[in-house]
Amino acid sequence: MELLNTPALETERLILRKFCADDIAALFSIFSDEEVNMYLPWFPLSSLEEAERLFETGYAVAYEQPWGYRYAVCLKEDNIPVGYVHLSTDEAHDLGYGLSRRFWRRGIAAEAARAVATQAERDGVPYITATHDVKNPRSGGVMKALGMRYQYTYQEQWQPKNILVDFRLYQLNLDGNENRVYRKYWEQNAVRYVEKI
Repeated sequence: MELLNTPALETERLILRKFCADDIAALFSIFSDEEVNMYLPWFPLSSLEEAERLFETGYAVAYEQPWGYRYAVCLKEDNIPVGYVHLSTDEAHDLGYGLSRRFWRRGIAAEAARAVATQAERDGVPYITATHDVKNPRSGGVMKALGMRYQYTYQEQWQPKNILVDFRLYQLNLDGNENRVYRKYWEQNAVRYVEKI
């Protein structure tokens, strides 16, 4: 099977597609909101020029790779990005997502992430992981909605914000190997523990 870079996906309410140069204003809206980006490693964008750089050096470059998953999350009614969902192609297969505040609490992030996880499973990705700041349990709710299971918590000095964060790691094994646990974060961080959650 030939793997594609960010193949277009549809769900009941959403279109998942590549970001394009026409999406700069939408990118700025998503990545400039301080509350949306509070628990993310980067600082909020402060200008359309920064959004354009994000597109050119982040998304456009990523789309030149042979395969990947870096989606704009759009409502079917207007095809304008209201969020994003990414799945890394490195060994962590890390799932990440963000959504404009006005679309929170509608199940949109989970619907988009589920579509990407399904595509990854079709493509033979064996598992996916996701992490969230312990202070942001709503993000963990999205992970649980996907059927991901909590594995452990670890502490990391997060850059570029340079803050100490306790992260919960969740994992979903897509290939049936239910005993697999991605242990890299456990092994590389001195502070790590298992919570009863």
